[in-house]
Amino acid sequence: MFIATFHTHFGAQQFHKQQKSIDKTATLMPVPRALSAACGICVSFEVDNVSELVANHPEDLEGIYQSEGSEFKVLFEAPEE
Repeated sequence: MFIATFHTHFGAQQFHKQQKSIDKTATLMPVPRALSAACGICVSFEVDNVSELVANHPEDLEGIYQSEGSEFKVLFEAPEE
């Protein structure tokens, strides 16, 4: 399971809509306390090739994390501007 965080609600909603067409289990949800995000919501989803998603990430993406129980492994973090 992966979690994507975003800078804005709009970015999260757009990503959710896109992922929902690929992964029916994709869900909008509050950002887990162990993580932080500017907009406070994230998308949990499953994908076969996360490296492709990271390489072609949406502009509004803040981070992608892999859920490992109650821990989160950082796969991508957008550079600070």
